[in-house]
Amino acid sequence: MAAYVINEIVVTEPERFQTYADQVPAILARYGGQYVIRGGAPERVDGPQPPHRLVVLRFESREAARAWRNSPEYLAILPIREATSTSRVYIVDGHDG
Repeated sequence: MAAYVINEIVVTEPERFQTYADQVPAILARYGGQYVIRGGAPERVDGPQPPHRLVVLRFESREAARAWRNSPEYLAILPIREATSTSRVYIVDGHDG
């Protein structure tokens, strides 16, 4: 079953954050991940205002998502994201239906 990594993110240092963002696609591809959403300016329909940026990644399985997230390549650049943004990141299973 497909799994999705969802990152609700507020970028606090855009220029430094971009050095992280530029490196993610190649690492993501190595682990079979792909962007579903990689954008800003979400429109609020109900509830509180969403974060400034929302990223959704798709993987073939939860295990593949974890492998990417815990990979040495990703862990090497993660401190850049942590220093230049605040995030809420989680993995959810897709729907087979």
